[in-house]
Amino acid sequence: MPRTRTCVGCLLAALLFAVTCGVRAADEKAEIEALKRDIEDLRKRLSATSAPTRSSGVERSLDNRYGPNATATTKSGKLTIGGLTQIWFYAFQKDNRGLFDKTGGGPLPDTNEGQQNSSFRVRRTEIKFTMDIHENVTGVVMIDPAREATSFPLVTDNQANTGIFKTLNQVSPEFDNANGPGLGSTSSIANVQTGAGAVPRLLQDAYINYHGVIPHHDFQVGQYKPYMGEEGIRSSGQLDFAERSFLGVLNDARDLGITAHGTWWEDRFQYWVGIFDGAGNYFGTAGQAQNRADDNNEKDFNFRFLVRPVWSDTHGDCDNWYGKLELGASGKGGKHGEGLAAGRDPIANPVNGLNRERTWATAFDAWMYYAPGGPVRGLWIRGEAEWLHDRNAPNTVADADGNGTSSTAGFQQSNPKTVSVWGGYGAIGYKMSESRWGDDCNGWLKNFEFLARVDTFQNVFMANAADPSVTDTYRTIVYTGGINYYIKGHDAKIQLNFNAVDNPEGSAAHHFHKGLSNDSFVMNFQVAF
Repeated sequence: MPRTRTCVGCLLAALLFAVTCGVRAADEKAEIEALKRDIEDLRKRLSATSAPTRSSGVERSLDNRYGPNATATTKSGKLTIGGLTQIWFYAFQKDNRGLFDKTGGGPLPDTNEGQQNSSFRVRRTEIKFTMDIHENVTGVVMIDPAREATSFPLVTDNQANTGIFKTLNQVSPEFDNANGPGLGSTSSIANVQTGAGAVPRLLQDAYINYHGVIPHHDFQVGQYKPYMGEEGIRSSGQLDFAERSFLGVLNDARDLGITAHGTWWEDRFQYWVGIFDGAGNYFGTAGQAQNRADDNNEKDFNFRFLVRPVWSDTHGDCDNWYGKLELGASGKGGKHGEGLAAGRDPIANPVNGLNRERTWATAFDAWMYYAPGGPVRGLWIRGEAEWLHDRNAPNTVADADGNGTSSTAGFQQSNPKTVSVWGGYGAIGYKMSESRWGDDCNGWLKNFEFLARVDTFQNVFMANAADPSVTDTYRTIVYTGGINYYIKGHDAKIQLNFNAVDNPEGSAAHHFHKGLSNDSFVMNFQVAF
């Protein structure tokens, strides 16, 4: 028995010793792990606060200049750089006769020679810098060097190049006082021959946005697009077709001003109210509004609002049959012109001033977009219409009958009255990746989108034969069919469009050459980042 007790005691002592050693080892291991973590944290803090030592000033200078994998740094804030590159190839039907070229000859020789050539084109080269300098302040600068070129025709209707309107701007600037316009090159021909540009258009956006101070609101000041319509102010990288519609091109223009923006219910209701310089006129015949001083003491007012009664982000759920619906309207208006009494002819009877008769100009736009869900998901439709009222600049509208009072033998409209025009488009498309078969499609078929558009605008101006101060307007219609292939969404895509153009036609009395042929094909290669 004593021996047994002795054995048991030894066994208990050994067990106690083992347990004690194990606990001590565990404690030591925990202490070692904690020490390792402390050392690692200290190393990270030292790395964050200390620059690596360089053996010489030359090495430090080279390290600041070259990568690879170098980090862009700014003095303060967060800088984001984005860009858009669009490369086009386009081809037109061959027709050297211009829209104003009367069939029996006449005082307005017009040619299509410079506008009918197939060509590659760098359509857009946008570079955008966005600086979040403060939680409430963001600055944006966007340039587009490709905008400096003005010799390329409008691909949907080559009767214009820097805008949508066909006026005397495209007709020969050389006149003979006895016989009317000379037979020299037209302005579009001159641009093609010399590659000449116009007023600076490199700087596109330059504005500051204040946000997060007043609930649901932000404020923007600088140069940017007035909030007019839907397609015109949409990002160029998000377009359904290779080129905007007529009214989209018209509203794709900047001005200088300030805007307040409000949004509620997760952007389901939004409004914009702004004030802008409003230089020139809404037809573009008095020059562009951006990158220039105002040409009158008045300012233009701008408003826009949209509502989304239904807005489902789920394309694959058949229960969300209602899909997405957006409705909107916008407008702008103000007094244009300065320095001339009402009714006074700025050419025949000028005054010391800007020689532009004061005009109350207005424009209104409305649009809708609907993409249903359920079994027809992937389908979408858009529509937009716009009405404009303004006065053209003197000597910018052709007077083919020579009844005007212009110093150049009366073949230019010297003192135009106000004129109203309108236009719009309707478009439909089907996107395979968002359709009911999107998940079942082969990879190559899933990337396709098929779409079509009908686009029209009163974009041709001529002086009236009986009263040359009255402007006659004529409508152009363009039917576009297209295919989009999305390599990586809108960031990388290829677009193919065919445009069937129906220009105004009529007898010689209507000043138009019959059967003008200028249908076109355009292919757009796009990368955005």
